[in-house]
Amino acid sequence: MNFQQLKIIREAARRDYNLTEVANMLFTSQSGVSRHIRELEEELGIEIFIRRGKRLLGMTEPGKALLVIAERILNEASNVRRLADLFTNDTSGVLTIATTHTQARYSLPVVIKAFRALFPEVRLELIQGTPQEIESLLHSGAADIGIASERLSTDPLVVAYPWFRWYHSLLVPQGHPLIHTSPLTLDDISRWPLITYRQGITGRSRIDEAFARRGLTADVVLSAQDSDVVKTYVELGLGIGLVADQASGEEGSLVRLDTRHLFDANTVWLGIRRGQLQRNYVWRFIELCNPELSVDEIKRLALEPEEPAIDYQI
Repeated sequence: MNFQQLKIIREAARRDYNLTEVANMLFTSQSGVSRHIRELEEELGIEIFIRRGKRLLGMTEPGKALLVIAERILNEASNVRRLADLFTNDTSGVLTIATTHTQARYSLPVVIKAFRALFPEVRLELIQGTPQEIESLLHSGAADIGIASERLSTDPLVVAYPWFRWYHSLLVPQGHPLIHTSPLTLDDISRWPLITYRQGITGRSRIDEAFARRGLTADVVLSAQDSDVVKTYVELGLGIGLVADQASGEEGSLVRLDTRHLFDANTVWLGIRRGQLQRNYVWRFIELCNPELSVDEIKRLALEPEEPAIDYQI
């Protein structure tokens, strides 16, 4: 058994068992990847992958258990390489945060200002993207911290910490009939063209679920990735807008209507790679966001291994 074999197991799971992509990621050949898998299976005496002909379809139960162990071993190897740098550069460096536009624009400024006061020698890099892109950046190590309302809390490779809960608000132009509608209902909203986030962004699933529960279909005439774009097109008169409440302050010709009674709450999560050592300022950034968690607790949750669920069928 060697590190290359373990990397192949990990990348196969990440690349949906596409060996061509695995080979490209690890700068090797597809035949070399297949050989490593075959040799590891022979050495361990188990089948790691479920196959259909030459195609890999998924992982067997022993393969799933091996994947967790491989992740742990590779993380620890990475930690060994990072160890000296972590202890010699504890208060300086670069903190890369992958986040959505809404959090970068409306939620992070206060935290980043406080962080800069504590760590003036740390440079910050904000990468804005979709939850899927944020998750991928965490997996690859291109981001230290990921921030999003969806996905991170269900990723087994990521440890996610809650930051805050939020609701959607409705934005309408001045003089709109909905301003005088009380109580506001989903039926009322469904009668108007709607502008909101696109699928997978900023709690869009909560919006769709709420309408579906009422047997309604929202007339989404335009969907976008960030709140400011939604506001722009509401101001142009293309429809009414559903946005995150932290981004819905009344501006110019728009009026904010409370809809927390109509849509489920969303949670913003702070995610880091499971089992990976971090510089002190990473732990402190998370603590600044969620003061209810101590640095020791944040570290414990991040470095505590997740045990595999093994189906012991006889």
